[in-house]
Amino acid sequence: MKITLKDGSVKEYAESKSIIEIAADISEGLARAACAGLVNGKVEDLRTVLDGDCELAILTARDKEGLTVVRHTASHVLAQAMKHVFPEAKLAIGPSIDTGFYYDFEHEPFSREDLDKLEAEMKKIIKQGEKLERFTLPRQEAIAFMEEKGEPYKVELIQDLPEDAEISFYKQGDFTDLCAGPHLMSTKGIKAFKLTSSSGAYWRGDSNRTMLQRIYGTAFNTKEELAEYLEYLDNIKNRDHNKLGRDMELFATVDVIGQGLPLLMPKGAKMIQTLQRWIEDEEEKRGYMRTKTPLMAKKDLYIISDHWNHYKEGMFVLGDEEKEDEVFALRPMTCPFQYYVYKQSQKSYRDLPCRYGETSTLFRNEDSGEMHGLTRVRQFTISEGHLIVRPDQIEEEFRGCVDLAKYCLTTLGLEEDVTYRLSKWDPNNKDKYLGDEETWDYVQNMMRDILHHIGIEFTEEDGEAAFYGPKLDIQAKNVYGKEDTMITIQLDMFLAERFDMTYIDANGEKKRPYIIHRTSMGCYERTLAWLIEKYEGKFPTWLCPEQVRVLPISEKYEEYAQKVNAALKDNGILSTVDSRSEKIGYKIRQARLDKLPYMLVVGQKEEEDGTVSVRSRFAGDEGVKPLDTFINDICREIRTKEIRKITVTEDGKPAK
Repeated sequence: MKITLKDGSVKEYAESKSIIEIAADISEGLARAACAGLVNGKVEDLRTVLDGDCELAILTARDKEGLTVVRHTASHVLAQAMKHVFPEAKLAIGPSIDTGFYYDFEHEPFSREDLDKLEAEMKKIIKQGEKLERFTLPRQEAIAFMEEKGEPYKVELIQDLPEDAEISFYKQGDFTDLCAGPHLMSTKGIKAFKLTSSSGAYWRGDSNRTMLQRIYGTAFNTKEELAEYLEYLDNIKNRDHNKLGRDMELFATVDVIGQGLPLLMPKGAKMIQTLQRWIEDEEEKRGYMRTKTPLMAKKDLYIISDHWNHYKEGMFVLGDEEKEDEVFALRPMTCPFQYYVYKQSQKSYRDLPCRYGETSTLFRNEDSGEMHGLTRVRQFTISEGHLIVRPDQIEEEFRGCVDLAKYCLTTLGLEEDVTYRLSKWDPNNKDKYLGDEETWDYVQNMMRDILHHIGIEFTEEDGEAAFYGPKLDIQAKNVYGKEDTMITIQLDMFLAERFDMTYIDANGEKKRPYIIHRTSMGCYERTLAWLIEKYEGKFPTWLCPEQVRVLPISEKYEEYAQKVNAALKDNGILSTVDSRSEKIGYKIRQARLDKLPYMLVVGQKEEEDGTVSVRSRFAGDEGVKPLDTFINDICREIRTKEIRKITVTEDGKPAK
């Protein structure tokens, strides 16, 4: 057989050979470094025997696919260590992932001390250089094998495999795991690893199943690469809004109030208020009419909208369902309420489009395992809107929704952090949706054409549409790389009929309108989380809950500091005075820690001249300015929503 290698050279063999044997034939050093083989573009275990002509590349930990094999083997080492340290733990699954690996166990929650014990045991196993041996078993023998070991999750996995599936195992020392591979030849191939965290995870992602404990880890080719990654992790942990937002006293959570029900502290509430006033004013400029609708409704409303059939599990239902007239639900959306605003009078074609906007507080019964800070909560507020339009107005109004979303993103400095996704229905699961295939194809093609006309680059995803229509989802990732939908624009072709919404056309005939569901900025809580992580708490001045702090250098100048503060407040600037009996250096350091945009230091010279000594986090010491000049400058910055660049570091050196 002829084996064509990566460099184009060809090896010829008279008999079958395993990938590791071919690697050793090329060089012993390559065999020692080998993690897997890429055979005709497919990653294969080193133990795989080749018996025909093919293309082969030997993968090492320097290759992405090779590093994946290292990490997968590390997950098995973790499972073996678990059985040594906590033998009562039950094994679930342990794959490699983009950032490393994890393994799920049935066990009590793990502490950092537990992870340290497991790390120490893993190091012993790696040092022993346990060889990994692959073998297969017939289906019933495989089930009996795992039943004897007392591993119910492995038994379930085997039972769910196709009848004709090859059931393979990997053995290393005293430990054997169900696995398709591929794996390293020996545990010694794991050069640098770390267990990073643990959390709860439902078995198979089902909230009705057992809550397992997931241990995350990572592995790299060298200790230097691992150290660099751990430093990166420390950095993103400090940017995690769930930590930073609490440290800055923007929000808090309290057990007796409930999971997913954050308290917005005064600073966080001020930021939300600033965002809300801005959005509402902007929408009014663009022709939106404001509504204010109830936070709950009888189930009858949700039956008409079909949310009762498609979304009931995600709703908070109030009352006894056996008493029909007493069943209510907190609203998970505002659209049906605004439809009845529309229906209060008969509309003509001249009245369309009708653009309704509402700052809507919504409630969704998210799984407890999904809760995270402000990004996944059970009560939240969105900049919600619904446009009732004629067919000939769809593209223009959809463009307007996209333009508003882009304006919001640009103003907040987030436009470069997003991607666009056309979320379509799943034609293989039609029961999840209203309507027929022909209508869905028609509307999805219409939306695709509009996006092409606008010039947006987008991906397409089946199964992510709302049950009543396709969506343009504007996506962003948090500091850990998890993607969330930040803004959505949906095209609805069914609910107007369900709610009997009509308009009178130019010929005097009743017609059904189309509906565009949209958010301009999305969920306020999730946006605040995004902003915290984007700016590491150093927000643009117009968004800051405290924009200026006046720092008198001693008590003698507090009266002047208060006069400066009053002038700032008279101009709508959010300012305070630090009147503590502390040295000025301490006050400046504290203001920096609080991530303030501006500090105004005042003393005898400033009082005599009616000036302020300006320090900012953007340019450091900006020198002495007349108070009126500073006020004019910062008011312009706030009015224009400028995102001022940082040009110097805190020690006065040029910023990178």
